[in-house]
Amino acid sequence: MAIARPHPRQDERLRALYSYEILDTDREKDFDDVVKLAAATCGTAISVVNFIDADRQWFKAETGLGVRETPLETSICSHIILEEEFVEIRDTLEDPRMVDNPLCCDEPGLRFYAGALLRTDAGLPIGTLCVLDHEPRELTALQRDTLRVLARQLMAQLEMRKTLKRATLLRQEVDHRVKNSLQSLSSLIQIANRRARSDETKTALTTIDSRVQAVAKLHQELYRTNAGPVVELDRYVKNLGAHFREIAPQDVTLDVTCDALTVTSAEAVAVGTLINEFIANSFKHAFPGDRAGHVRVTIEGGPGNLVQILCADDGIGIPKEIDASRGGLGMQIAAVISSELRGELEVRSDENGLSVGLDFTSEAPEGTGAAHALL
Repeated sequence: MAIARPHPRQDERLRALYSYEILDTDREKDFDDVVKLAAATCGTAISVVNFIDADRQWFKAETGLGVRETPLETSICSHIILEEEFVEIRDTLEDPRMVDNPLCCDEPGLRFYAGALLRTDAGLPIGTLCVLDHEPRELTALQRDTLRVLARQLMAQLEMRKTLKRATLLRQEVDHRVKNSLQSLSSLIQIANRRARSDETKTALTTIDSRVQAVAKLHQELYRTNAGPVVELDRYVKNLGAHFREIAPQDVTLDVTCDALTVTSAEAVAVGTLINEFIANSFKHAFPGDRAGHVRVTIEGGPGNLVQILCADDGIGIPKEIDASRGGLGMQIAAVISSELRGELEVRSDENGLSVGLDFTSEAPEGTGAAHALL
């Protein structure tokens, strides 16, 4: 029996095959559909998507065959990968390579073969899409072209899968580095803040750290959802709320609600910074002496991509000697955020606590912004 010689670039060919990580994977509908279509189009009893390993022929998909792999000794396709892009054998018993092959000689034998190479961009053959039948026959020009096209589509799918996997691994590495960098930066800012003597320096460092924390939470949300330039604000805010509930004082409760809104990434950072600073300051200053209290954040959508934010607590409010609209670090940050978002800021402080309201119009594309929440 004629056994196919190894491919002249066998080591390269095997490395290319293994790079797709396709061997020994489960059956998939996408591949099964291709072999069914190939068999139906060509009118054959059998069709397979096969890959030629070092010592076996493995089938990713098959119809009419009933096995997932065969040894190379009886493999027709191990000969075909040494040929050109397309090979058709009208009668295998008239081919010296197949004349004593048990798969062809036995009854019912494989008497007809046609296959299109699965070939990498570098020209390395890793397998074939082929059709087989138990009687000699000949394909039409259309049937041959169909096999060629389907083979190219299979390779395009394999390439796409490999590219997506590489992108996922790269994204994971970037995510890891970004998170570590933001954590390190936040730690350095906090150390510098503890050592700072000037109130202005402390104020500036606290503002910077609040912004870093908002960016870190936003990065987490963007990585989790792969959202791109727009952010689902409700998910982002929900994550912020969960974080602050874990560090809330014992007798202080926190409620955070947000409509299903979509905003730009920059707007999300600004909103996150405002929420971060308000909640953190409420926890720190609004409830002295272990006083019980409640903090709530409500974000609602309005017409025309309007976003309405209300942060409130039922604490002691801002001391009377401080201008509620200008004094205090929290108000300074709120003023900066209001300017960034080109929104209207409203501050109220009395015996019932402190509230900060901010309305702004999101620049998220129409159909993805605040108005979507009203549908």
